[in-house]
Amino acid sequence: MHAPHDDEATGVVEAGCKVAIGTRCKRAGMHWTVAGADAIIALRCCKLSARFEEFWERRAQRAA
Repeated sequence: MHAPHDDEATGVVEAGCKVAIGTRCKRAGMHWTVAGADAIIALRCCKLSARFEEFWERRAQRAA
């Protein structure tokens, strides 16, 4: 069951996916494994959301 206005925000989400994923993963000649695409998408989203430094800090804490 959907709320009456659920579909209104999908354009914003789709545009965000296009910017974050499409421009990086769909360049000419690029081929990705699922694991590789997941990794680059995670990094790209961290960079675009200004959480890049936080990502690396958490990763360093897990490795220690």
